[in-house]
Amino acid sequence: MNASTFDGDMGTRAPVAAPHPTHKLRLLLKREFWEHKGGFFWAPLVAGGISLLLTIMAWIVAEVVARKAVADGQINIDNDIKINGLDLGVITGKMSPDDFHQLGQGIDFSLLTFAMWPMVVLAFVVFFYCLGALYDDRKDRSVLFWKSLPISDRDTVVSKALGALVVAPVIAIAAAMITILGFMAFISLVVLIHGGNPYTLLWGPGNPLSVLAHLLASIPVYAVWALPTVGWLMLCSAWARSKPFLWAVMIPVFAGIFVSWFDVMDLFNLESGWFWGHIVGRSLLSAVPGGWLTLLDVDHVQNPEQLGSLLDVGRSYAVFLKPEMWIGAVAGVAMLVGAIRLRRWRDDN
Repeated sequence: MNASTFDGDMGTRAPVAAPHPTHKLRLLLKREFWEHKGGFFWAPLVAGGISLLLTIMAWIVAEVVARKAVADGQINIDNDIKINGLDLGVITGKMSPDDFHQLGQGIDFSLLTFAMWPMVVLAFVVFFYCLGALYDDRKDRSVLFWKSLPISDRDTVVSKALGALVVAPVIAIAAAMITILGFMAFISLVVLIHGGNPYTLLWGPGNPLSVLAHLLASIPVYAVWALPTVGWLMLCSAWARSKPFLWAVMIPVFAGIFVSWFDVMDLFNLESGWFWGHIVGRSLLSAVPGGWLTLLDVDHVQNPEQLGSLLDVGRSYAVFLKPEMWIGAVAGVAMLVGAIRLRRWRDDN
């Protein structure tokens, strides 16, 4: 039976269209954002702000130390370059093209390092958000209110999963972008104070736009890669009657200990390390940004020369060609389906 409203002129009821599913999903996503604004919004911004504050403090300390060293005669310099009031313009004139290339790599390395602050916070936010996503509603009994609304368990679980897989990463990357631009603005000011040209020394050699573009392009990769962890944590959140953190961590860890102790993986001609990496690691650590690089033989960045491989968007998207990526995604979706079914009858009465 269609919903309707009363038409005063005709004395009849005019049919009212049901709300579009995307409108309902948008409202549910807004609910998740406002209920977890501290973790989604403020936490990555604060992390980026702390990194900028530490940079400013480090610069102040370096300036004081350099001025004191010059005053004490501990630094011998020529007549062209002055440490106390460093003339960066003179340094720029003496740099070769290879020097500028190395400088650009160092700048990009620094930008990526600063971007990691909000992204590390993202991993913690997603982990604990998923753990409490369905458990908290049962704990405070608000699940009874939400189930009284025309909102299905599927819509609820999907909106929470999208909050972890899309909303939180998008906000964290926005915070990382603000952090990067704030860092570049501050360093540009330092360069100007010391007589240099920010474009020549920073914006020209560096590739801040490439770093920002790579962060944006990594959102779909993160959403698929993090599915196993999000699915497992939400399944535990829907199932556990208490202490979902202990259940979520202990089950895979003790499973790994059992497999290692009895050499279970020998039956499949595999080492125990495979189980720890592909089962335990994927179920607990896939929310960490950049974890997919382990599939591309790029475990971490050790020096600026390796940065080019990380900023190659095509290389990052090559992870979609790996079967491990899709096997984990299917497992994550299956666990989300399990969380939906559990939420239908789990009320802890």
